[in-house]
Amino acid sequence: MSDAVLDKVIGGSLVVRDHGGARPPILLLHGLGGNLLTWEPIVGLLADRYRVVTVDLRGHGASDDAAWDWDAVLDDLEAVIGALGLHRPAVVGHSLGGMVAACWARRHPDCPAAISLDGHRSAATDPEHYADIEPAELTEALAELNAIFDAQFAGMGRQLTAAQADELVRAQRAAAEAMGWPVQMVVDSHLRSLRAQDDGFVSKPSAELAGTVRRSPEFRDALPVLRAVRSPFLLVLAGRNMPGLPANLARLADAHRSGLRRDLALPSAENPAFRVLEIDAGHGMVLENPVLVADLVVDFLTEQRFGDRTPNTGR
Repeated sequence: MSDAVLDKVIGGSLVVRDHGGARPPILLLHGLGGNLLTWEPIVGLLADRYRVVTVDLRGHGASDDAAWDWDAVLDDLEAVIGALGLHRPAVVGHSLGGMVAACWARRHPDCPAAISLDGHRSAATDPEHYADIEPAELTEALAELNAIFDAQFAGMGRQLTAAQADELVRAQRAAAEAMGWPVQMVVDSHLRSLRAQDDGFVSKPSAELAGTVRRSPEFRDALPVLRAVRSPFLLVLAGRNMPGLPANLARLADAHRSGLRRDLALPSAENPAFRVLEIDAGHGMVLENPVLVADLVVDFLTEQRFGDRTPNTGR
């Protein structure tokens, strides 16, 4: 399946991959630092039912760089949908992509269905978003987690020599093998996020784009967006902690989930078509258990009679 390049969408080009067919269309949106290849484990599980379209969001993968702006990203998706002739697609996003899916559903109340795979709040968010943890422990754990994220975000968009790029590929391969993820896909996705420059490479997204996302209110807490959604929406929560999380931060992760469970009662009460499902998987659920995730997507879209003329909105 080849990529299509949509020119002059973001002041440059946006790259999409359309798996074609006359079936109901679904648009898959990756997370921060990912690209359209991160969906490969699930595409084949969905393509017999839906016309699957994946996209490199602005500043990611093979798409050109552009400043991150939530409304502009939604405009990008409008351009993709128009260019490919998609009619009222369902939108499925992971992590940051799940937050974008929520913004899309808020903009489009007639969206037939939208799904967020663990895209809700940053793990490092405001103190009031945690529950069942003592204030002193919360303050200390948040400081440690933010220091970890500071280091990770500082490494984005950096210049790499050819040797450094090779070493990162080896690290990605080893990490994928250790976690049981599809190794070649992880490596290919990593390579897609490298852009040749001078005698080396630059990793994508840029530190500027990643920092803008990290500081944005929508990323720190997308629940106000979710409360404004009125179309059918499924939020899938990871019931397990991220691999590699330091053991002393496990209580912080538990407090984060407790805060989510508490606060998600509001959008669930305000929108009868809003569903929350917590599963026994980590944040990398698309790679960790693609069959389970594909089944959840199919089940929810089937429940909404996606592809029928009169989708069930729950009202």
